[in-house]
Amino acid sequence: MCVWMRLSRESSGRAHPSGKTKPVLLISPDFDQHLNARWKLQRKNSITQIAGTSRGLRYAQYVAFRYPARADHKLIQIVDSAFADAARRSGDLLVCKKGCTQCCIGMFAISQLDAERLRRGIAQLERQDPAKAAAVRTRATDAWRRLAHEFPGDPIAGILDESEEGQQRFEAFANEEPCPALNRDDGTCDLYEARPMTCRVFGPPIRSEDGLGACELCYHGVPDEEIGRYEMMPDPDDRESDLVKKVEKATGTRGNTVVAFCLASASGT
Repeated sequence: MCVWMRLSRESSGRAHPSGKTKPVLLISPDFDQHLNARWKLQRKNSITQIAGTSRGLRYAQYVAFRYPARADHKLIQIVDSAFADAARRSGDLLVCKKGCTQCCIGMFAISQLDAERLRRGIAQLERQDPAKAAAVRTRATDAWRRLAHEFPGDPIAGILDESEEGQQRFEAFANEEPCPALNRDDGTCDLYEARPMTCRVFGPPIRSEDGLGACELCYHGVPDEEIGRYEMMPDPDDRESDLVKKVEKATGTRGNTVVAFCLASASGT
């Protein structure tokens, strides 16, 4: 399970969004056009990969090739069930509720599986509520235009630099930036059903290579040595890793990205 958590050194491993406000930098029109051209080329290459020289492939087939919907749905069921179990054991100690946007501020890494799920989600929202979908895309595109020059990775492909230096740069990147899917009017997620795995597990204690981390707003008064009794185990069989590899092979895109790039590139296809 690939989970984004910024661990507080002051709170013995309790996680919270934090960081410095970044200066605003604008992208030139030429760079913006180059981004759109690259996104369209990536989509064309993916279609060519599965269709050969055929131009009659339906879009539904293209999406199905990229995104293992049935397997991902099973993964979501497992993760959501684990969250429900952790919530039951935690009771009032887990304060997550509608309108709380603690985990919606600050950019975090998402997998290519998350990215394909989000693209599928925005396409579905377009059919159900075109105005809301357009608002999400606008927020994503505006955010990416402001932040791409500082992106700690490849700003054209939207892939994060996974080197130690790249990870250090990412720790200080866009920590005050709201997620493009966040509806600031009511504090809800406009792509809730398609949200990334990190969003699905944020709140309860989660174990990562950095230790056990939980949302800083939750489990107040619980000693650190007792926090483990509420631990959530979202994907014990590590199904996600296998699905991520399949998506990366299908799309030809490897590595983590961010929500803003994913949804901005969706608007460029």
